Amino acid sequence: MYAIVYKSDGFPVCQQVAGVSPDPVVTWNTEAAAKAFIAKQGGDDFQEVQLTDEAMDKIAQAMGCPVESMMFEPYPS
Repeated sequence: MYAIVYKSDGFPVCQQVAGVSPDPVVTWNTEAAAKAFIAKQGGDDFQEVQLTDEAMDKIAQAMGCPVESMMFEPYPS
């Protein structure tokens, strides 16, 4: 599973959901799917990140929340 983060600060692409905090992190099933989404957006500001324990810790730090409170939402195909 992959997330997409801003290169500048590591903050992930999230989906805003009313009444939910922090916003769920959007995920892609494959690296190719994440890269395709980045390419559609212009690509220079983003990078795909495989969701390992270390990556999730970094994303939680960028979001300013404990990793345990992070939620994930798959990107619609």
